[in-house]
Amino acid sequence: MKIVYVYTKKHSEFGHQCNFSDHPAELHVDILPDISLAADFTVRDLCNVTVQCAEEMSEHEVNTERFESESRGINHVELGWPKDLNPEDMEATIRYRKKVEKDEYYQNTIMQIAGLMEHCCKQNNATDVYQEFFEDEDEEVLEESEEQPSAKTINVFRDPNEVKRTASSLSWHPDGNHKLAVAYSSLEFQRAPNDMSFDSFIWDIENPNKPEMTLKPVSPLVCLEYNPKDSHILVGGSYNGQIAYWDTRKGSQPAEMSTIEHSHRDPVYKVTWLQSKTGTNIFSASTDGQVLWWDIRKMSEPTERLVLDPSKKGNLDNALGAVSLEFETTMPTKVMVGTEQGLVVSCNRKAKTPAEKIVCTYSGHHGPIYALQRNPFFPKNFLTVAVWTACIWSEDIKESSIMWTKYHMAHRLDGCWSPVRPSVFFTLKMDGTLDVWDILFKQNDPTLSLKVCDEALCSIRVQDNGRFLGCGSQLGTTTLLEISAGLNHSNMLIWCTRNISTNCQLCEEKEFQEEHETNGVSSFTRREISL
Repeated sequence: MKIVYVYTKKHSEFGHQCNFSDHPAELHVDILPDISLAADFTVRDLCNVTVQCAEEMSEHEVNTERFESESRGINHVELGWPKDLNPEDMEATIRYRKKVEKDEYYQNTIMQIAGLMEHCCKQNNATDVYQEFFEDEDEEVLEESEEQPSAKTINVFRDPNEVKRTASSLSWHPDGNHKLAVAYSSLEFQRAPNDMSFDSFIWDIENPNKPEMTLKPVSPLVCLEYNPKDSHILVGGSYNGQIAYWDTRKGSQPAEMSTIEHSHRDPVYKVTWLQSKTGTNIFSASTDGQVLWWDIRKMSEPTERLVLDPSKKGNLDNALGAVSLEFETTMPTKVMVGTEQGLVVSCNRKAKTPAEKIVCTYSGHHGPIYALQRNPFFPKNFLTVAVWTACIWSEDIKESSIMWTKYHMAHRLDGCWSPVRPSVFFTLKMDGTLDVWDILFKQNDPTLSLKVCDEALCSIRVQDNGRFLGCGSQLGTTTLLEISAGLNHSNMLIWCTRNISTNCQLCEEKEFQEEHETNGVSSFTRREISL
């Protein structure tokens, strides 16, 4: 057997290199005409022939049978009257009706017909128990139930100043939700640089490059709130304790401010509009231990004052510092205040004496209550967010909250309910994480945890339609997020389906609780249920 070795090599690696150059044309062969072939050549006459490359088509017209229409009128004539009675005579017809109604035959006839008529009416109004009311929503329900909760960033609004400040408060424009007002301030005591700007801004959510309007307070704004009845009016609470309001039609300067001597002595952490006919009443809360009522038409002094003294003596030295505030329009006499000491104070704003103004307190947190809000669908239940945990309370149970989240190393700095889903709420953490909770879908952990930014998140506000939410950070960055359809659609069929198991569980717990109360055992057993 012969062994053959084959060596391959590129042509460029051996032989001479191919060199190319330009040369003029060279004549290699010249073939002369053959004269003998000229006799066989016949000249042909020229002719023109036209050819069109198109398909031949024919056009036909057809008339359908003509439809003839005709307009006719109908006159309705009232009949049934005797010949000697003129139907147009109102008095005569009334007398005849009374005469007929007294006739015994007429009454018997009406009684016989009434039974048949009542049966037909009930038959028409009867409900078909087998009718499917949600046929069109079956696919949507299936899609929403299978869709994974998610959120995506739509826009980012950054503080345009060189010295970055905390986005301490957000407020959506009440008409259309196309604008977002952001209050900027530095809450670090005596650490604010001298060249720090006091300005706050109103942003158009579709234009993150430049604010639509600048608000120029005399002191940095800690809180800012749109007037729900007049979208041109905003009210803000300042770091120096003053209250100011702006009319966007009049420019960037405050339309009116409260006087220093009648204002708060500490930063105003929350302002809220009251429900009134004029739409000009507000109240504010501060860490100086006071809740003040104002009328923006007269800002020289507050209209009413409430001192958060737990002893109900109205002593300002013993007052609790207010950090959060809640007012529900369906409960016009009740005001709830979250304090620095971890207490929720329920107040009656119509009361006359200091003892009557403070109704009760709710204790359960070990730090400042940064957020306090009633559930939009069930106002007797309210949410509190403090440093370590978030709790859901029932107004009727004062001993403890009914649900609470696990303690977390990163502090929780704000939170709120979803305006369209009664079981969904949001919390912010210091590590830049947004947690979305749905207590009817998942109780032990958040339904969605999203890392929004690297710095601490300090403020949150959800649009009224539940689609967008804004998160303000410690460095002045406001992130606009769009929530997935499963978290922002108010589908009652999904909600009722999920609520069945929870209601059954609550009923069992209630029976268990009543049984222990009967046996003389403490009725309240604390159980950790992550929201």
